[in-house]
Amino acid sequence: MKLYFSPGACSLSPHIALREAALPFELEQVDLKEKRTKSGADFRAINPKGYVPALALDNGELLTEGPAILQYLADRVPEKKLAPPAGSFERVRLQETLNFVTSELHKGLGSLFNPKNPDAWREVVKSILATRFAIVEKTLESKPYIMGAFSVADCYLFTILNWTKFLKLDLSPWPALPAYLGRMAERPAVQAALKAEGIG
Repeated sequence: MKLYFSPGACSLSPHIALREAALPFELEQVDLKEKRTKSGADFRAINPKGYVPALALDNGELLTEGPAILQYLADRVPEKKLAPPAGSFERVRLQETLNFVTSELHKGLGSLFNPKNPDAWREVVKSILATRFAIVEKTLESKPYIMGAFSVADCYLFTILNWTKFLKLDLSPWPALPAYLGRMAERPAVQAALKAEGIG
């Protein structure tokens, strides 16, 4: 398998999952502005969507969209218990959590990286994010990980919440969030992924 990534982008979540799963893989860095891979290939010819993550499988298939890739990787190594079994109600809860992260956290935080967005709009986004952070805080006050036990949802949640450091967003009103980021940062797979991407 080959993971197309950009350092610190949302592709970090399947990168962490690959290392948690101990699956063999290659990395190929993508310049998202130029839409070219480090080896010089046109990334849009690989993934017409033009963004990461993209996971090239050994059978020639290409998977895109982080939540789909995360579940695919978890299902490759069921013994690692990175996701509840497919078809179980707990799996639906995982899908619910992944959807919350992608729609309510990822999109909001990601949009704050765009310098073209006006300040008034950014304040509205931050206000909405505050209500979402409070939801995550409530869960993490009583659980070490977002679903209780570690899962691929944590690979995604860590990646997105970690953006608050680059955006200089203060998480102190939700103390369970920085505590969670600290716990996740201690995991060897997280440390290895961050180091490989040159951001840890």
